Amino acid sequence: MKKTKLKRLAFGGLVMTVILVQTACKPSDLSKENLIPRPVSVSATGSSFDLTDQTDIFIQGESVELKQIGQYLADKLNPSTALGIEVKTTVDAPVPGNIFLSLSGSDAELGEEGYELTITGKTVNLVANKPAGLFRGVQTIRQLLPAKVEMGDKQKGPWKLATGVIRDYPAYGYRGSMLDVARHFFTVDEVKSLIDKLAYYKMNVLHLHLSDDQGWRIEIKSWPNLTAHGGKTEVGGGEGGFYTQEQYSDIVKYAQDRYITIVPEIDMPGHTNAALASYAELNCSGKATELYTGTEVGFSTFCTNKEVTYKFIDDVIRELAALTPGEYLHIGGDESHATKIEDYIPFMNRVQDMVIAHGKKVLAWDEIALATLKPNTVVQYWAKAENAIKGVAQGAKVLMSPAQNAYLDMQYDSTSVFGMHWAAYIEVDKGYNWDPANLVPEIKKENIMGIEAPLWSETISNLKEAEYLIFPRLSGYAEIGWTPVELRNWDNYKIRLASHGERMKAMNINFFPSKLVLWDSKDKK
Repeated sequence: MKKTKLKRLAFGGLVMTVILVQTACKPSDLSKENLIPRPVSVSATGSSFDLTDQTDIFIQGESVELKQIGQYLADKLNPSTALGIEVKTTVDAPVPGNIFLSLSGSDAELGEEGYELTITGKTVNLVANKPAGLFRGVQTIRQLLPAKVEMGDKQKGPWKLATGVIRDYPAYGYRGSMLDVARHFFTVDEVKSLIDKLAYYKMNVLHLHLSDDQGWRIEIKSWPNLTAHGGKTEVGGGEGGFYTQEQYSDIVKYAQDRYITIVPEIDMPGHTNAALASYAELNCSGKATELYTGTEVGFSTFCTNKEVTYKFIDDVIRELAALTPGEYLHIGGDESHATKIEDYIPFMNRVQDMVIAHGKKVLAWDEIALATLKPNTVVQYWAKAENAIKGVAQGAKVLMSPAQNAYLDMQYDSTSVFGMHWAAYIEVDKGYNWDPANLVPEIKKENIMGIEAPLWSETISNLKEAEYLIFPRLSGYAEIGWTPVELRNWDNYKIRLASHGERMKAMNINFFPSKLVLWDSKDKK
């Protein structure tokens, strides 16, 4: 452990020495660290562990997956600390002065994503049942270090971790966000940047809204005009864009490496003008529509009584399912105002069967509960509680995304630069202060799969604009999904959030500086 070198000055030397000694010996309190999401259990022991140029990361055995997690942590720490931390393997007990990552597999309470982090003055020991748990614990280690650890260049230490034990695991298995890349297109690098931020706050799903009236964003090789023509536009008349299948697979792999699942969405039978403009035969009139760059909804529909429509949908689902290792495909189903209900119900029934036939489970917006839900179909509650309740009555799980609480595209207040307010103004406290299991009396925790915060992109066209709406609300949604409700309260959370202002700055996140939070002006560690 490095020792503080004391210097006596010609004036006030004794006073300066005392101050330095007090600083060096100042106790650390793990229970007062500003972690988001708040852990399930924290016990502090009042000391600290120092990262030094002798510190390395040791992993248990020769697991390639554990090496990858260890390297991820090293890559996060080395640019700012310049400590040259390396990843090594061992089968023995952790060597003093180092970080040790290992799998136990025997702690039922921790489940798939939980972890136990034990920090002493000599070692940092992170244990989990599964690699995903180690990865979540790694984010806790990052947050226990000063905010400047997230900088991309060398910063001044020291680099201390408060000692104690953290036991932690999520309240819900699905904790995600959605990015609408259809209204405005986002590049592969922009999507990857968002994935990194989701990982930092222990979220595990990114839902990509890949098609809408304004653009088709995923290459379908059997129907190439979807991207050649339908991918050319976006809201406001920009040039649009799309992901090749190779680019989409790259995004999926990047997310997998961060224990995040990609859920792709092809919205139907409404929100389909980009497809209708690309292929005339999908229209009942047999005429292709014009490309669309506005923001109105509810005017488009597939022709539900044509067999070619189902051939098209089956091809799209087949290709997308083959590219997507996650268990869910999202089939939209919302705002199908141009589809008669007597056409909508058999259409959604038939499309569910297609998804199942290609080995996936169905996710859809809450209107799908008007149809006959297939086993394992999940209803995403966004607008009408009565729809979600109908889903529960059919035995479905509910994904909670109530627009008035969880829509990231809602303005914070009337002065917000971006966003809309048709559902609500959602300041940081309103976004945090709700419980999925108590929002609708008929929807109880056992009915809920998790929480998702969607970002629709009508008013934003690049990552920095998106970040303004996403942050700092995303960390609150992450805490709703992870932390037991009895440990969540606004007065405690806003203090922890205040310290994350410096972290977001260090990560170059363009966040909304809500006046409800007394943001720390500098890193106090």
